[in-house]
Amino acid sequence: MSRHAGLLLEDVASREARTRPAQSGSISQAARQAIALHKTTFHIHHIATMSHPETDLLESLTSELSQRLKDYEDQALLEMIRPNLASQFAQEAPELARFREAMAQNNSMDDREFLRIFREFIPITNYEVYRPFIAKFFVTPCKEADVKNMFAPGLPYFFAMSSMTSGKSVKTFPRYRPPPHLLQNPLYLALPPSEGTTLSPASMRYSQLLTIDCEDGQSKQVTVCSLSIGFLRMALNWDAEHDNERLDLWLPGQTDPYAISLVKSYRAFFVLNALFALADCRVTTIRFFFANVFVIFLQYIEDEWSLLIDCIEKGIIPDVENLGHLRAPLEKLFKPNPLRAAELREIGPPGIQGWAVRVWPHLERFLGITGGPAATAASQLTHVLGPSIPTQATGYGSSEGSMALPYHKSNPNTDYKVMFVDVLTEFLDVHSNESSERVLSIHELVTGGHYEPVLTTRNGLWRYRIGDVVTVKGFAPDDGLPVISYLHRREGGIVMAFGTTCTESQLTNAIVSAANRWIGQIIDFTIVGDDRDTPITYGYLIEIGGEIGKDAKMAKQQTFEDLMAANDEFRTAFWQGRARKPTIRLVEKGTFTEYRQQKCNKTNVSISQVKVPVVLSDPTFREWILQQVVIEL
Repeated sequence: MSRHAGLLLEDVASREARTRPAQSGSISQAARQAIALHKTTFHIHHIATMSHPETDLLESLTSELSQRLKDYEDQALLEMIRPNLASQFAQEAPELARFREAMAQNNSMDDREFLRIFREFIPITNYEVYRPFIAKFFVTPCKEADVKNMFAPGLPYFFAMSSMTSGKSVKTFPRYRPPPHLLQNPLYLALPPSEGTTLSPASMRYSQLLTIDCEDGQSKQVTVCSLSIGFLRMALNWDAEHDNERLDLWLPGQTDPYAISLVKSYRAFFVLNALFALADCRVTTIRFFFANVFVIFLQYIEDEWSLLIDCIEKGIIPDVENLGHLRAPLEKLFKPNPLRAAELREIGPPGIQGWAVRVWPHLERFLGITGGPAATAASQLTHVLGPSIPTQATGYGSSEGSMALPYHKSNPNTDYKVMFVDVLTEFLDVHSNESSERVLSIHELVTGGHYEPVLTTRNGLWRYRIGDVVTVKGFAPDDGLPVISYLHRREGGIVMAFGTTCTESQLTNAIVSAANRWIGQIIDFTIVGDDRDTPITYGYLIEIGGEIGKDAKMAKQQTFEDLMAANDEFRTAFWQGRARKPTIRLVEKGTFTEYRQQKCNKTNVSISQVKVPVVLSDPTFREWILQQVVIEL
């Protein structure tokens, strides 16, 4: 499963709900309380994002900070694992047998001995360990007695789906409601905090609805959905059973009404979001999970510009597909606005520098992932936002758990401060010659080291490997917590016939640099093994916006040189005749939009969160995308 810095951390509850003339109905009292709780969080967060001072990170820990970290880790670990000791998984999983034996033989249950036993006897785990226990939730009928306290006390609130970027089968992770005192923590928030209006297309669709037959004769429905949808529903206390009763509501503080979040069509979802966003001049925050999805959003605006402006002028919902019963509430909420339409006509479609600030004059910031595959959107993002709008990531995490928040005294787009709120993170040294089971605590990390995070979570994962590689940038001077940056997947590259593996970050950096200089604006890209000649090599498949550069063929040489400089194994293999230069092929415009549409239809992943993998391993999609090639450089 591929993941990138910032996979979750969106946040709904810290926004004041907007009053709209056309709005009917109201949000729940629980949602209002959550919103009120988060107002203070916003002000602190907002001030922190206004400037990015030089980093103040420590190269190493003082003895005082090191001891503080040990105490902090011990306290967090106890808080997370003690409640889960009585879970079915902890009591029955074969992988925890030695841990249970050690616990049974120990008469003392003091905290220090408990932590020693955990660290000595809990092994590294992966998804296969949990799969048979998770499968019990998916049987029909599902009895409460069979799944209660499976991984943590009680029943899950929802199941978070992996994004399946790697092409492997879906993984689902039970997510339980956190303790009340943590609900206002930014790690659990569902949409970015803002005092104004936020443009952040949100899908509330779910993949599956599980029914658990409870012992009191009632039933509980549990959604299987993306982490962000689950957190959003949990923050607002909105269950799936009453979705159709909320069709005339607005999502709190959002440009889009609730009904749009249930739209199934990929194109209709973005066209309708564009319509309502363009009609609203009050936008202060733009938030897209991935920056390159915002670029796709802009493409829809450009392609449908005349239609969108006409609809705003006349108050018409366009004739987009698959709306069904959602059309009526949307028509009720959308009113004619000829003055706004005239303003937009004068500005024109996306293209000019700072277009977004002209359309939304109150815009203050952009939130979203700009690293990994989304790095291809960086230049276009800067162009459309203009120089006055800061960008930042939303955090670092995955479907399994939220690990870190942006560190604003460094680069908030790439640097994240580890937090022990949702998970306790330990680390494996990826370059160590020691046993792969040697787990490091945060006070044992060193600046510049490369590590794989290992998670123990409130939701019942025990020392779970996520397969990422991060580097330690340094330590925060106030509390000593490590500040990390995401590098790549540990097994994220293509292992070529000549035995070398360039990492995702190396492969991405090479094509982004070459494209900026020679090809033009990349919309999206992916890589397949190009076996049309021997030996096999990295085959870039890219989609560009606008005209191709006149010297585009030079990109192939620059990409090759960058990979040679970045990867010793690749360089050695090339000079020994076991490797050849990478290839670059351009695909038709709209290819990756169609890819996302197909992936969404196939997997039910949230529309706004479908990712294009750096390395495409799914053979069906590989065959399809190769058919879209139009030019080879």
